[in-house]
Amino acid sequence: MSRIQTCCAVLPWLLAACQPAAAPGWSGYVEGDYVYVSSALGGTLSQLQVQAGAQVSQNQPLFALEAENEQAARLEAQARLARSTAQLANSEKGRRRDEIAVVQAQLQQASTQARLAASELARQEPLLQQGFVSAARLEDVRAAERQSRARVDELAAQLRVAQLPARPDERAAAAAETDAARQVLRQSAWREAQKNRTAPASGLVADTFFRVGEWVAPGQPVLSLLPPGQVKVRFFVPEKVVGALQLGAAVRIVCDGCAAPVVARITFIANRAEYTPPVIYSNAQRAKLVFMVEARPDPVDAARLKPGQPVDVLPGAGGAP
Repeated sequence: MSRIQTCCAVLPWLLAACQPAAAPGWSGYVEGDYVYVSSALGGTLSQLQVQAGAQVSQNQPLFALEAENEQAARLEAQARLARSTAQLANSEKGRRRDEIAVVQAQLQQASTQARLAASELARQEPLLQQGFVSAARLEDVRAAERQSRARVDELAAQLRVAQLPARPDERAAAAAETDAARQVLRQSAWREAQKNRTAPASGLVADTFFRVGEWVAPGQPVLSLLPPGQVKVRFFVPEKVVGALQLGAAVRIVCDGCAAPVVARITFIANRAEYTPPVIYSNAQRAKLVFMVEARPDPVDAARLKPGQPVDVLPGAGGAP
């Protein structure tokens, strides 16, 4: 064998020896499930109480939009509710005390006149029998007496009506109007609350997308939050290994700067293969087809990981890559 033939035969073995050894685990990176905080209503951003990188607690104020129109609508709704409530209360009562006193006085006066008319009739009837008054005169006295009694009955009925509340249908209508006004107030309060947003959960302010004075469209996120429990690791395993993985199985996450591996649990395994993503492709990771797997660490340990950070994932105790 010539020297050239010998070199050609040895060269492939030398090149293979120079290749890096396969990694003991799988390559991946840290991802975050962000919470994008927005308002259902649009407006000018008037306040931004937090900045990117700040830690916030649940219900902490985040930002506020200009809300003059919503405040005016709420005050109007409060006034309408107060009016409806007063009308409902009024329908439950009779007429005012002074109005009832007027009817009572009129009834007392009519009763007195009725007694006088009855006395006059009693005095005139014997005179008719004695021939001192005519039958026409007696008939006039009788008519006056009947009229005075009818007036007493009329005023007595007016007094009963004055002491009664409104009719049931009117009271039901007033109650419905009050409830409608109360719901309008709820709507106005909700619209005003949309202009002042608070943190839905504790976490890290990942980014802000607007500055004070800019117009924010309805539903447009003003900032993004990353709660501790929303950090996950996304890694890729060869097709010959994915069958050995199970949901809930433990894996160890190794990253630069991590003092010790972070334990996580597998929460998702893709059901179809994909080509190795360029972000993790290397000479050490040469599998062409891989399956994406996601694992979530405990919220306490998740604070050690940063979205976008490259990591290596090792199987848990007893597992094998």
